[in-house]
Amino acid sequence: MTKWFHVGTIVNTHGIRGEVRVVSKTDFAEERYKIGNLLYVFMDHSSEPIEVKVKSHRVHKSFDLLSFEGYDNINLVEKFKGAALKVPESQLGQLGEGEYYFHEIIGCTVITEEGETIGIVKEILTPGANDVWVVKRKHEKDALIPYIDDVVIRVNPEEKKITIRPMEGLLE
Repeated sequence: MTKWFHVGTIVNTHGIRGEVRVVSKTDFAEERYKIGNLLYVFMDHSSEPIEVKVKSHRVHKSFDLLSFEGYDNINLVEKFKGAALKVPESQLGQLGEGEYYFHEIIGCTVITEEGETIGIVKEILTPGANDVWVVKRKHEKDALIPYIDDVVIRVNPEEKKITIRPMEGLLE
C-alpha cells in the first residue's frame, strides 16, 4: 500500500489559464513543484487521486502558483479547489545530514540535556534563515525552539525524541 505525504492544498484558481493557488505544507517547494514533477490531486468525492505533471511554478504573495500539463484553462482546474496535493513516499528522496521532514519532527518530545521534558513539537515555522519548532508545554505558553546547532543537540525521529540545550531566556 502506498504511503502518501501531503505537500499542499489547492485553495483557489488564479487567473483564467489553469493556474491554481497552493498553500504549501512542504519544506522543499522548489523541489516538489519542479517542472515535470508528478503530483497527485486528492479530492473529497473521488476515491482515486488524479496524477498531474507540473507545467509551471512561481511564488505570488504567500502562495505557490502551479499549472499542470493538459490543464490550461480555469474550467479544467475549478474542480481541484480544496483538494490536497500529495506525493508517494517513493518520491521523498534522501535528505542530507541534519535534514528532516516536517512529519518526522512534529510529534517529537523535546527534552533538555538534563532530561527535563519541555513538551511536544506541534508545528514548524519557516520564517527565514532557520526553522523554528513550536513546542506545546503543559500549563505554560508554547516554547519557540530555533533549529540551530547551538540549541538542538540531538534529533532521533525513530524514538520521537529531540534533545536541546536551551539558551538563556529561551524557555521563559
